[in-house]
Amino acid sequence: MPGVEPGELLRVASLCRAVLEPFAVDADWSVPAGELEWSCRTTLAHLLSALQYYSVNLATQSETERSGGQANESLPIDVLLDALEGRAAVLASVCSAAPPGARGGHSYGRSDVDGFVAMGCDELIVHTDDIVAGLGASFTPPPDVCEAVLARLFPWAPRDTEPWATLRWANGRAALGERARLDPEWVWHSGPLEEWDGTDPNAA
Repeated sequence: MPGVEPGELLRVASLCRAVLEPFAVDADWSVPAGELEWSCRTTLAHLLSALQYYSVNLATQSETERSGGQANESLPIDVLLDALEGRAAVLASVCSAAPPGARGGHSYGRSDVDGFVAMGCDELIVHTDDIVAGLGASFTPPPDVCEAVLARLFPWAPRDTEPWATLRWANGRAALGERARLDPEWVWHSGPLEEWDGTDPNAA
């Protein structure tokens, strides 16, 4: 993926952990994560599950998506945050070790290594933002990572707008200028980028 190697998952996970860790002890993690129906705690557990799901599917080069299992959201927040970095490291290792041409199952289509790196970064960034919004804080991820995720997963997204605002729009979190907020059923392009047909699948 342009601008993002598997090791960037470690940088992004470390940043997300650093943003969330100050809230580990005293914050109320039962409140909704931003505008999601999930609580902040459930959203963090979902993030861990997503990273494991990606690792399992790429490691097994699954033809159809297979479950990676669920994270135990009843664990203390500091334990879940430690697992956040750990699961990002596992995904980074799987992506680095995958042979050329490796692909794995995903509900939006079989993905390649670049896709799994991008999806992992997107999950980390967007759900960290959801959580901190619920906890009353703010979060701004690195622009270069946002740009790379957009280029890989949302090739139809505009390139003349601020990267983080555009990534939030592409993930259905907000409007972008005159572009309306996307329907909750929005999708990204998980298959290899060369398989993109040049259209926006979210367009009406």
